[in-house]
Amino acid sequence: MVKKLFETIKVEDGQLLNIKWHNRRFNRSRLALFNIEEEIDLKEHINHIPQNGLYRCRVLYSKEIESVLFFAYTPKKFTSFKILKSSISYNYKFDDRSEINALKEKSFDEIIIEKEGLLTDTSIANIAFFDGNRWITPKKPLLNGTTRERLLHEGFLTLKNIKKEHIKNYSHFALMNAMIGFQIQKSVTIR
Repeated sequence: MVKKLFETIKVEDGQLLNIKWHNRRFNRSRLALFNIEEEIDLKEHINHIPQNGLYRCRVLYSKEIESVLFFAYTPKKFTSFKILKSSISYNYKFDDRSEINALKEKSFDEIIIEKEGLLTDTSIANIAFFDGNRWITPKKPLLNGTTRERLLHEGFLTLKNIKKEHIKNYSHFALMNAMIGFQIQKSVTIR
């Protein structure tokens, strides 16, 4: 059975945001997993875009685009994170997220996944820590998110291996994904 993947694109007042970075990941994934060299511009396949408000556009695909859906979006607020060890692999944005979802515990808003002794991501976002001079993001994330990739390209983020014992050396913690952008977390607990 062919695995399905998806892209989550932020739509604000009719605009598809950061589409260049979604196109890159979409086409890289199709090439790596299905050996399809022909590139597709997602903009040409996303129609009936809501013109007012904030939406999450979900493009489901394998070899070809299978569906495009829009959902009204309300950001989540996080106050507690728990670091969990896992050997999970999630190099591509697969539709089947059962392994990631199984890691989540109800007593915490969100998890930070530790793999091979290094912090990687949360279940829904890449992470970064501020060391007083620069924002540091893990060298080995589970998934190369589009916002993370864009911020690395712009020079805003620096790559570094981060262990849980390093957290005390950082003054701020941030989440980043297509929907929230780069969001510094305030008043959070990491256990």
